[in-house]
Amino acid sequence: MLTYTPPDLSALMAQLPAERLLGMRRGIEKESLRARPDGQLALTPHPAALGSALTHPHITTDYSESQLELITGVHASVDDCLDELTRVHQFTQRVLAAQGDEMMWVSSMPCGLPTDETIPLGRYGSSNVGRAKSVYRMGLGLRYGRRMQTISGIHYNWSLPGVNSAEYFALIRNFRRHAFLLLVLLGASPALCSTFVQGREHALQPLTKGSLHMPHGTSLRMGRLGYQSDAQASLCVSYNSLDSYTASLHDALTRPWPAYEAPGIRNPGGDYLQLATTLLQIENEFYGTIRPKRTIFQGERPLHALRERGVEYVEVRLLDLDPFEPIGINAQTLRFLDTFLLHCLVTPSAPDSPEEIHDMAHNQQLTAAQGREPGLTLLRGGHNVTLADWGNELLAAMAPVATLLDNVNGLAGDADTSHTQALVSMVSRLNNLGTSPSARVLATVKAREDQAFVGFVRERSAATRQHLLDLPWTAAQQAAFEAESQASLAAQKAIEQADTLPFELYRQEYVSEARLGEHLPLPP
Repeated sequence: MLTYTPPDLSALMAQLPAERLLGMRRGIEKESLRARPDGQLALTPHPAALGSALTHPHITTDYSESQLELITGVHASVDDCLDELTRVHQFTQRVLAAQGDEMMWVSSMPCGLPTDETIPLGRYGSSNVGRAKSVYRMGLGLRYGRRMQTISGIHYNWSLPGVNSAEYFALIRNFRRHAFLLLVLLGASPALCSTFVQGREHALQPLTKGSLHMPHGTSLRMGRLGYQSDAQASLCVSYNSLDSYTASLHDALTRPWPAYEAPGIRNPGGDYLQLATTLLQIENEFYGTIRPKRTIFQGERPLHALRERGVEYVEVRLLDLDPFEPIGINAQTLRFLDTFLLHCLVTPSAPDSPEEIHDMAHNQQLTAAQGREPGLTLLRGGHNVTLADWGNELLAAMAPVATLLDNVNGLAGDADTSHTQALVSMVSRLNNLGTSPSARVLATVKAREDQAFVGFVRERSAATRQHLLDLPWTAAQQAAFEAESQASLAAQKAIEQADTLPFELYRQEYVSEARLGEHLPLPP
């Protein structure tokens, strides 16, 4: 059975000197649907005043034309990161307010959705790269349905200087083992609108007409109704090394998949249906709670970048939007995440195995659907262990890491801004799950006279919209964002004018196996 021993603080200090810890960096990508005041999906185009979704560095779209994605730069401090994310929200809300009454939906689970084919795909202009992004989204809709792609989340990008690829993969293995803890502590999607599952089998229970839930659910977004795929379930991706991981992805990117070969690349009328007929069209299609990442050069494939230059940072992908937070997440959560990730890095990390990968998938599904159920047991090392016992064991092991981060950053452990206090709050939350975001969401929905999920989120979205509009905002800030939007539109135009290759040749070249880098055999 796996066991976890709290790291020794003096050993941690020797391993991680202050200058390295002060080099910790983070950034956020936050998705959010645009919704109408009645709680239905906005079907209008991406607002031109927000600039080009293809080239804007901070405001783009994710799957749908109706799904905003707000992106920060890389920051040395939690507060600076959240301050930038707040400013991007403020500008976005002001643009939405200037053009009408749309608002940003503050829940990970979507608002009221139209028929699947009516959900608009992201559009990125007439360039080859822009068309490829839209065709990729067409393929996602073909493979998984468009409704699934309207789920929104927060991605947390994190790095520490001096960490090599092997160490990042050790972190990732531990993160995947312990991800259940983040789902139960931070999950905020225990309920949804019935339009999301229309025509699908599910085990959800009704709240009222139009609203469904799991009584002890934490993050339906990360469960069976979320980013799931029978095809991807056939993958058993090993995170034991850069080579084993990239070999698994290489296989998925080059293996023909019969269900995707049947419709082909184009329909009889010549319209594109997908970028490729392989198990994965491109790397981003691979779902996971965390990804190893490397900044890519223009036109470079992510897999090639990883093989050539190794892991640069990790992307945490399992965070729900917290509807009680104006920008979906707060500083305490980020300080806890920093502590959690550093603990994953410094804790011994055994190789994974097919058996453990199966157990981790089981734990994720169970925690997403039933994580707040009293006495819930998970699988660890082939044995049953209660979620509460395992979670408390992990949180106790993080205490020296939180102390170290506080010491390096000059924070008093009892201060509201400390990593130690963030950890203490999470210990309290784990032992009183009624205070968790998922429990708060469900309690608030149930307390409503109509018990309506859409009604709850609609009211929270409207209140958040007004809160952001009421925050101080200067003419200089407005001018700077407007200039950035205009520059992005000019950049998109320049890309379109520079294209010379026919799109089909561009597509074939981009998805070619030669662009993936050295091909290594899959691990045994």
